[in-house]
Amino acid sequence: MTKLSYLASVSETRAVLESFGLMTKKALGQHFLINDGVVSRICDLAELSQEDVVVEVGPGIGTLSIALLQRAGRVIAIERDADLPSVLAQTCEHYLDRFTLIEGDALEIKESDFLVLPNKLVSNLPYAVAATIVLDYFERFSSIQSATVMVQAEVADRMCATLGTKNYGAYTVKLGLFCDYVSRFSVSEGNFFPPPRVKSAVIRLDRKKDPIPSDLRKATMVMADASFANRRKTISNSMKTYFSNPQTGNEAVLSYIPDLLEQAEIDKNVRGESLSQEEFLCLGKTYLDFVQHF
Repeated sequence: MTKLSYLASVSETRAVLESFGLMTKKALGQHFLINDGVVSRICDLAELSQEDVVVEVGPGIGTLSIALLQRAGRVIAIERDADLPSVLAQTCEHYLDRFTLIEGDALEIKESDFLVLPNKLVSNLPYAVAATIVLDYFERFSSIQSATVMVQAEVADRMCATLGTKNYGAYTVKLGLFCDYVSRFSVSEGNFFPPPRVKSAVIRLDRKKDPIPSDLRKATMVMADASFANRRKTISNSMKTYFSNPQTGNEAVLSYIPDLLEQAEIDKNVRGESLSQEEFLCLGKTYLDFVQHF
């Protein structure tokens, strides 16, 4: 059976790295996929077609890139390791007419850096910044309609956490303002070189069909951060902690917290993890009304 990515093995990965005199860099969180079956499952879950323009963050030596280029119309890869562009130029040489490499930090990329706007994010993400990248890209790049990404299993748990569970927090609420959970599958440590010390998962998220207005979304994100500023406290006390902090809050809001909760019909004694997405949106609307008249 023909492999989707010829690089998806320990021997090929080692050979490519050695031919360029390179080693994996722990500081950049480099863990290269070595199982073609996992690569195939990622592409299947992403439901790629020749109409798709994929942005891939952290392509590494091109293991997933090669597979994506066989399924999608174009791949735009973003790589911050200055040693890897020459590697990618070789491993992806048969697809250079449809492969674009942007060198730099994925969190500093602007929409103007894309010659063609991507509609899907498909990546084996650097775990240290995976959660940040997914939320950031859904927020900043409205063209992205879905994300199918490899992340640490605990991050995937937060991404699709349900109301009232320990993984349900501010991040879950904020991400849920942009997208919905579709599906996921687990990936064990042995599928990487070198193997990470944590369990992994591939998760797919699709952008909501009915976008939430930007001002309401931003206000709701503030409410989410304020409600989870101290998980052990009631929502009222957690908000006091948040808004009394000069780095995050606004002391002018402190005296308004009881009224804000009352107007949103939220019990001041509940905790953030007990509030649904709809209740956070209600809080966001109430907070937005306040700041607009402040």
